[in-house]
Amino acid sequence: MALRTFFRVSSILVVAVLGVALHPIYTAASHARIIRLSLVQGDVRILHDSKGDPLANDKAPWERAELNLPIRQHDVLATDNGRAEVEFENGAMAFINENSVLEFFDLSLDDGSLTTRLILRQGTGSFYVNPARDDYFSVTGGDFTAEAAGRANFRMDNFDDGSTVAVIKGQVSVVHKNDNKLLVKGQSFSMSAGAAAGTVNSAPQGDDFDHWVSGREDSVVTATNAAMQYSNTSSYVSGFGDLYTYGGFYPIAGLGYGWQPYGVGIGWSPFDYGNWFYGSQFGWSFIGSQPWGWLPYHYGGWFFQPGIGWLWTPTGFGRGTVPVKFHPVTATFVRSGSTVAMVPTHPLDSGNKTPLNLTHMMPLTSAGGAQAVSAGTGDKWKVVKEVPAETFVSHASPTAAPARSVRTLDSSSTARSSGQPNGSTITYDAKEHRFVNSNVNAASAATTSAAPTSAAPTSAAPTSARMAARGTSTTSPAARAITADRQARTMPSASARIAGPPAAPRSYGSARGGFTESSSSARGGSITTSTRSTALSGSRGSTMSGGGRAH
Repeated sequence: MALRTFFRVSSILVVAVLGVALHPIYTAASHARIIRLSLVQGDVRILHDSKGDPLANDKAPWERAELNLPIRQHDVLATDNGRAEVEFENGAMAFINENSVLEFFDLSLDDGSLTTRLILRQGTGSFYVNPARDDYFSVTGGDFTAEAAGRANFRMDNFDDGSTVAVIKGQVSVVHKNDNKLLVKGQSFSMSAGAAAGTVNSAPQGDDFDHWVSGREDSVVTATNAAMQYSNTSSYVSGFGDLYTYGGFYPIAGLGYGWQPYGVGIGWSPFDYGNWFYGSQFGWSFIGSQPWGWLPYHYGGWFFQPGIGWLWTPTGFGRGTVPVKFHPVTATFVRSGSTVAMVPTHPLDSGNKTPLNLTHMMPLTSAGGAQAVSAGTGDKWKVVKEVPAETFVSHASPTAAPARSVRTLDSSSTARSSGQPNGSTITYDAKEHRFVNSNVNAASAATTSAAPTSAAPTSAAPTSARMAARGTSTTSPAARAITADRQARTMPSASARIAGPPAAPRSYGSARGGFTESSSSARGGSITTSTRSTALSGSRGSTMSGGGRAH
């Protein structure tokens, strides 16, 4: 109790100027949208600045994707025997299944509104959409695009012989040339490759990927709701859930709350664990290797409290609709003679003035490491905007391009309707609300043309011509799998079949929410207007009170 009292009293003395605007100083930053790779399981790869079909260039510089890696426009994520999760600024999420490729075609800002256009090049993705203001969100796969005007959850599969989208919650508009179809919860839309039109059916039964997505959404939404009470912003939520899960908040007079990870002592330094990566858009960026290592290294600032240690403060977010600025690292670089050091950014730092945390500077080694020391009384340190190139070493790890995954809608829909995981090694533990690797041979996950089971798919019965193409009922499952595999390999790949996604209508989301009359006419069809809430909501389960997002 005495320590806590000392902490509060001394905090008042340090930050007594309550009227000062909180505009911390940072290294060079970009105003472009930057989103977060929030979860990596297994083999996940990334390609930066992709042009055209990312799977058509076998010389493209793919790299291993690291947790908390910044993602920007024209980046591409690919999974082999792995899964990935991406978290957007407003709490929207994208989940990528095994053997899938997702391109971030358009991540732009338009008068404060977020435009997100994604391309599912191949495989399976699930998407939780939480639009605010006039945000626009779409996913293109195969021959059509799925657009969500309000809160929605939907899954898309894009294979060589066609594509399908299933609505889990909310409403989704399917756009194909000048035709629009509005799908509601429990409906799906399927279109064969090159077909003139698609069909609307009941959504198939969920598989283990759907359970994984549901579990992740439940965890993130619950933790975010709990954490947002300590934040001074409602416009940016990405990463706050991890802070609540992996650390605790402490009140700081004049600054709101400070956060510290569990299990660290007073000698802990914020930049002890992580790596440096170089990006053409924002230069050198520090990537925290911990699950919580996103927000504290790109937003807010650091405050050192004697007896407590380093605390991260969620300041500088602002309020309203102004986009929050991404910073490559929450540190200021200083130089004295030939020595370059980094200083954790204090919330009250301003311009090129001496950093308030200078006494806790961290000289940089040739490998980009940092070790906290005290600045000498006779040393003169000056703030520098850029650090010499030789100071850092990028930890990006080159890897091979992802292979084309040969799958068909028939085998995928059969596996989902029968409730089988279709070769996945990841299983959901409903009791523990987490996922574990079942240690099944990884080769089974790469068998992308698995034989249909005896269970009937939920989609409409196939025509006699399709039955003949797949063989009679007396054909063995192995023979049907071989036939499907040979047919798929003669088709154009799912990625090569995709044209560019449609442009985002300027009048897409009006103040009253949903599509406007002008946007629907621009698409060539009519769409039912839906009202959307600015509150965040998860995809499944009951609502929760408190700040952040409801579930």
